[in-house]
Amino acid sequence: MSETREPLSLKQTSTRRMELEDHQNGEVVAGGTEIECNSLHQPLLKRNTTVSASHIALVGARVSRIESLDYEINENELFKQDCRTRSGKQVLQYVLLKWKLAFLIGLLTGLIATLINLAIENIAGYKLLMISNYIKQERYMMGLVMLTGINFLLTLSATLLVVFFAPTAAGPGIPEIKAYLNGVDTPNMYGVTTLLVKIIGSIGAVSAGLDLGKEEPLVHIGACIASLLGQGGNEKYHIKWRWLRLMNNDRDMRDLITCGASSGVCAAFRAPIGGVLFALEEVASWWRSALLWRTFFSMAVVVMILRAFIEYCSSGKCGLFGNDVLIMFDVSNVSVSYHIMDLIPVILIGLMGGVLGSIYNYALQIVLRLYNLINEKGKLAKIVLSLTVSVFTSVCMYSLPFLVNCTKCNPSLSNAVCSTRGRKGNFKRFNCPEGYYNDLASLLFSTNDDAVRNIFSTNTPAEFSLTSLLIYFTLYSILGLFTFGIAVPSGLFLPIILIGSSYGRLLGFAMKRYTNIDEGLYAVLGAASLMSGSMRMTVTICVIFLELTNNLLLLPITMLVLLISKTVGDCFIPSIYEIQLQLKGLPFLDSNPEPWMRNITVGDLAEVKPPIVSLHGVEKVSRIVDVLKNTTHNGFPVINDDPMPQNPHNTKLTELHGLILRTHLIAMLKKKWFLPEVRQAEESEVRERFTWAELAERDTNLEQIAISKLEMEMYVDLQPFTNRTPYTVVEDMSAAKAMVLFRQVALRHLLVVPKYHGSGIHPVIGILTRQDLRAHNIQSIVPTMLKSRGREKQRQIPPI
Repeated sequence: MSETREPLSLKQTSTRRMELEDHQNGEVVAGGTEIECNSLHQPLLKRNTTVSASHIALVGARVSRIESLDYEINENELFKQDCRTRSGKQVLQYVLLKWKLAFLIGLLTGLIATLINLAIENIAGYKLLMISNYIKQERYMMGLVMLTGINFLLTLSATLLVVFFAPTAAGPGIPEIKAYLNGVDTPNMYGVTTLLVKIIGSIGAVSAGLDLGKEEPLVHIGACIASLLGQGGNEKYHIKWRWLRLMNNDRDMRDLITCGASSGVCAAFRAPIGGVLFALEEVASWWRSALLWRTFFSMAVVVMILRAFIEYCSSGKCGLFGNDVLIMFDVSNVSVSYHIMDLIPVILIGLMGGVLGSIYNYALQIVLRLYNLINEKGKLAKIVLSLTVSVFTSVCMYSLPFLVNCTKCNPSLSNAVCSTRGRKGNFKRFNCPEGYYNDLASLLFSTNDDAVRNIFSTNTPAEFSLTSLLIYFTLYSILGLFTFGIAVPSGLFLPIILIGSSYGRLLGFAMKRYTNIDEGLYAVLGAASLMSGSMRMTVTICVIFLELTNNLLLLPITMLVLLISKTVGDCFIPSIYEIQLQLKGLPFLDSNPEPWMRNITVGDLAEVKPPIVSLHGVEKVSRIVDVLKNTTHNGFPVINDDPMPQNPHNTKLTELHGLILRTHLIAMLKKKWFLPEVRQAEESEVRERFTWAELAERDTNLEQIAISKLEMEMYVDLQPFTNRTPYTVVEDMSAAKAMVLFRQVALRHLLVVPKYHGSGIHPVIGILTRQDLRAHNIQSIVPTMLKSRGREKQRQIPPI
């Protein structure tokens, strides 16, 4: 490995790359050894398996070409000059700007969340009141037609917006946020159009009674707000604030989007601490104490906004939203006392949560693959699929309550509590006579938030029958699978809570003779266990449920349930977000490398890649244009091969000057910063034409730059723009260690240098990117090496 290859010409490099791609796309590699192909582990998109190929992925519902982000500090001369010339006042302004943006993120997220809640509660509420009047008049068929028709129109409006205006607004958005914070750029994910469609689409989809929640869309909405504020607006719509331009770089944008995602969780569950922990445990790949403080500050702003609007609306000024409270599912009115024997059903709930969560994840990925085949048929297929799910949901929600018998009200309950016809209440009369209620209608004929309140209700041991709970559990398990994946903004939090709470209440119904725990608390534990079994979060879910239910006495058994369900789930299948990342093809780097990656060196990985393309410190314009047009690389080593003065034999040696980014090359071409002869530019010349803030912005459009033939013969000094301190590793480092370094430092490029240096040895063997360090890609590229070195079997999603 020490005798490295010289860089090839661009023509040779292109030919070599095509040979590698053709070779690796075949069925047989390296002496007839077949590559193991797990169709379920492969993303939904068909593409080349080579790690050097241009990468595409599903962002929302749109196929996009994705790239990595520049989280690493680019220590070039402009950056150093900016650091030297910044005054104390400018540093203070920069810090205060971060806190101002944290405040604005919390403020806007809280306001938009309130708007969404107001719209959903009023649209869904008045719809249910209208249908209740038809049922009261015994015009049952008319009630079914009206309910189905209204839900049809609401779903249609949300679907049309997503399909025609913002495909990236489909789904929850959390996998794309996780990928972004991991270092993967997800195009068009945080624009103004996506934000507006996400808001309006969430209102339409949730108001239509679909089995989905607004919680995960709110996370995406918070991230969109943060991104737009960090960019200083949107250039497409001529909305741009110059004073915010300082934050328009990948590193600061990462912090802002982390704050935005946390604010979305806080606004969705009214759980500020849970929002901070969600970012820390689930979405963020990089964390520090300063970010923790700003995120916590954003949560405080969100909670204050929500609290202010709840107080304002309590007087009836907000329509049907007036009776809402800050604690969404309060169960603090019941005393929690349990003994050693109560641990048996608690452990059983944890086991059920892990098993059912794994089954749910497995079934959901099959449905997502099926929906992908349908969606490939075109926009009309997406619309028809969404409307079919809407009609089926409406018919089931309206018709199934007619299958159960009416239940007589408890004499201890007043008529105002039991047997009501309004949109709220645990005892809905529906089609029953006065003094009776339909327990299944109390769950189905309501909004999802009200359904959770009803099923979490305490001190109501005989409220729901076994038949109704079984029907509800079965129906929502089916709807939860087939609703997620249609072309509307959707979330999994609330459907999983509803499914888990129903089987938790079922277990409480079965164990009521042998336990002191209330059935409503069993529902809470069931919801927590299924969320942990599916999403594999523990601390976040524990704190969110404490903030949701306002009952600290549940903490010990909730922790036990979460630990058991996560442990059981990890034995079967990855979490639901890991599955979505794999299916979408987003190159997410896990925190822990596979054990067999320690048997592979970075030099081995560099050997199977196309030869590197390097540039000189002072390079010809025509050469730069040729490199940019004929390669898709985003980083190029800058090599100086002048004789070193300290060399006594005057041997021509090469020096690694650093790494230059494609965006910086394009910025120089765009400003036509050319030199008529080969020379190094003066520092003052560079400062007159460029600023560090300008270079931090991303511009990769080369087609719009017109360069004359005369300019092609001129030169560019690349050294002032070159990152003089790129991260380098020796060729003998293991791939596992390199992957940990790559992820923890949030790199985009990792240079591999030879173990020995001398005349005729090139200073760079290769450049590794995140694609080169992903376990599945390594396994596909070098299968014979893995088998010969006794690799351990990689944990994959089980095949269908």
